[in-house]
Amino acid sequence: MRLDHNENRDHRWGVILAGGEGKRLLPLTRRIAGDDRPKQFCRITGGETLLHQTRRRVSGMVRPQQTLLVLTKIHESFYLNQVDDVAPSCLLIQPCNRGTAPAILYSLMHVSQLDRNALIAFFPSDHYFSEDAALNTHVDSAFREAQSHPRLVILLGISPETPEVDYGWIQPGAPLDDTAAMMPVFRVARFWEKPPQSLAYSLMALGCLWNSFIMVGRVGAFLGLFRRALPALFRTFCRSSSVTVDRRVLNNVYSRISTVNFSHDVLSACPALLAVMRADGLGWSDLGTPARVLSLVARKGIKTEVGFDLSADSILVGAASA
Repeated sequence: MRLDHNENRDHRWGVILAGGEGKRLLPLTRRIAGDDRPKQFCRITGGETLLHQTRRRVSGMVRPQQTLLVLTKIHESFYLNQVDDVAPSCLLIQPCNRGTAPAILYSLMHVSQLDRNALIAFFPSDHYFSEDAALNTHVDSAFREAQSHPRLVILLGISPETPEVDYGWIQPGAPLDDTAAMMPVFRVARFWEKPPQSLAYSLMALGCLWNSFIMVGRVGAFLGLFRRALPALFRTFCRSSSVTVDRRVLNNVYSRISTVNFSHDVLSACPALLAVMRADGLGWSDLGTPARVLSLVARKGIKTEVGFDLSADSILVGAASA
């Protein structure tokens, strides 16, 4: 069923993924916060936590009452005062962290029960963007593409600057529609998750893109990815029809599943169900390592809560051994 533009906006949902551990950045976040809080609950790039920055950013794209936060119970002491203005119905609290795939599937099951026509955008809570307006424009375009192509999930791809081995890489294929469009969209020929550096150089030369992990699609398109790539996990959630409303059922489900990575186990397995939009000019970084954060702070002249000593080898050594 095709929705008109106004209906499209009524059915837009956002999901902020904030349940991760941020282990690689702990040597730096410990220095900033004095404890072991994950990076999304830390003030790394300015006076706001990364979670607050993400919430503010997403509020310009999706209504707050249709924006869900996926969190993990063990982090409650770190996030409780950061979500006290969020409606309880918008908080999805996982019993434990089982990776990105269960977190995404949990939110999909929740939204599908509320709105079968939902168009959902997923946002990591621990990434940096210097150009929010540009991101807003690209996400809006991705919502429109997802509306027009109900079986596809639209990924936002970033033009690479270096042959990164810690990112997922997207190899664009044939154009999805008119290549003269302002923001052309391409089918995904292949998804490469964390390639070795020799391959990363080749992917960069081929015009492949970094995966920003911002994804937009109809709820049915995302569920289709799980049916194909992770049928056992999909059946586990589907058999527990009350998983989104009964805490005991949710605890039982999470006690029986293993940790699963969405990029590696779903995106890499289903390129035919994906499309990619080149999203340039966003000033994006995933803030995955202390070295990357320190480089960003130095390049952008970002004011931080603590004064970073850019020659602090102890931070980088600690990160390498974490």
